[in-house]
Amino acid sequence: MFKKLVLSSLVLTSSLIGASEVNIYSTRHYDTDKKLFKMFEEKTGIKVNVVKAKASALINRIKNEGEKSPADILITADAARLYKAKSEGLFQTINSDVLMNNIPSELRDEDKQWFGLTKRSRVTVYKIGTGIENELSTYEDLANPKFNGMIMVRSSNNAYNQSLLAAIIAHHGEEYALKWAKGVVANMAMQPKGNDRYQVKAIANGVGKIAIANTYYIGKMVDNKDKSEAQAVKKVKIFFPKFENGGTHINISGAGVIKTAPNKENAIKFLEYMASEEAQKLFAEGNFEYPVLKGVKTSELVSSWGDFQEDNISINTLGKNNAKAVKIFDLAGWK
Repeated sequence: MFKKLVLSSLVLTSSLIGASEVNIYSTRHYDTDKKLFKMFEEKTGIKVNVVKAKASALINRIKNEGEKSPADILITADAARLYKAKSEGLFQTINSDVLMNNIPSELRDEDKQWFGLTKRSRVTVYKIGTGIENELSTYEDLANPKFNGMIMVRSSNNAYNQSLLAAIIAHHGEEYALKWAKGVVANMAMQPKGNDRYQVKAIANGVGKIAIANTYYIGKMVDNKDKSEAQAVKKVKIFFPKFENGGTHINISGAGVIKTAPNKENAIKFLEYMASEEAQKLFAEGNFEYPVLKGVKTSELVSSWGDFQEDNISINTLGKNNAKAVKIFDLAGWK
């Protein structure tokens, strides 16, 4: 990863000679994004330069670069990471009618410093033929002892799990959240390891019966070049849990304009394009994510999973509760 970051940095530095460009620091690593960058370039004539790394590395890099940072935009997944970038003072307030009209208020920063570009849901996945789906209901119920030894889930340092617990805190408070986390730990089939795809493959192969995973990973596993993933996903189905007093947990992939952005106008144009109907359709079709723009349909595969009611918790709340969630995971012994 270090080599990739250095190489991208050299490319970015050499590209700064151009006048019409936008410099993007991104944690996303999808072919869909590459297509969108190219489409934006063709439509606007603005060259897109990209540096890729993990969120923590990019946030630290922008901080270390200070006022001389070439970064115009930070793109990252999960509200917690966007909230952290904002709390570090990296973003600036953006006034854009397009962004305000196209992105619902619950999916953007309350101070207009970052904006959700795609949605993903954190759900339960079960192996076909086990009958366990008849026992599934709410997120709260995952802590029920009836699921002892059945749950496969990744570690507590994963932002997706932190945001799920942040939503539990928002719905029920910290005391309940600790009890819930301890209950899930007691129900784990094994100590957490691997990514969401690992959890799905595990239950498909008989290790545990319930996986907690983001929806778009399921889409990515279908027709995957990795035969083990393609075969595993044929053996499972998605169940959309709800919170007892809400809906199904939603998180986002989003972006903000850096406070010291040297190409602010181009950066705003880029974000507006990402929120356009054309871009939202590609996010939905190419990456199996849920569009933030109302009226844009999900892909045929995603639609086949069924409809669900989205939770009513604001994405802003997930970021605000992140530190509490991290502490509770530690207290609960969630490795």
